[in-house]
Amino acid sequence: MTSASDSLTLVLVGPMAAGKTSVGRRVARRLGVAFIDTDRRIVAAHGPIPGIFAEHGEAHFREIERAAVADALAEGGVISLGGGAVTEAATRDLLRHQPVVFLTVSPEAVADRLRGSSRPLLAGEDPVERWKKIFEERRGWYAEVSSATFDTSRRPMQKIADEIVTWRREQR
Repeated sequence: MTSASDSLTLVLVGPMAAGKTSVGRRVARRLGVAFIDTDRRIVAAHGPIPGIFAEHGEAHFREIERAAVADALAEGGVISLGGGAVTEAATRDLLRHQPVVFLTVSPEAVADRLRGSSRPLLAGEDPVERWKKIFEERRGWYAEVSSATFDTSRRPMQKIADEIVTWRREQR
């Protein structure tokens, strides 16, 4: 990547169903940089995430995830992290000097987005309540690493992406 592209690195964090991938792709396209989804990279290299958890445990998965985040930051671009990436102090340390956007979303919007979803973390009864519990556990970490917060609950993803692009360009 060019130094101009490197200077436009941006990290997206937030809970499941906040729109990190949808918004991230749009932001990357507008900035003319690569879009990197660390969860997708992990799956491509190591197989399905639930399988990694089942076979090797969460600690092993978080090590793989931290390495994926470090690699993505070295490449630059718009980087979408898995919802749980911020749970590890080592990963949060990697984000300390990066522009990080926290995408937040209301439980009501999540309920709409999860209809018909097969996300394993939310399997079982009342997935929105489970989502709320997970979000509350992680909210402080998202806030700790973020430079700006954008709510994706009820506005078009393109509008949110445009606002993030404007914000990011102002940070240069």
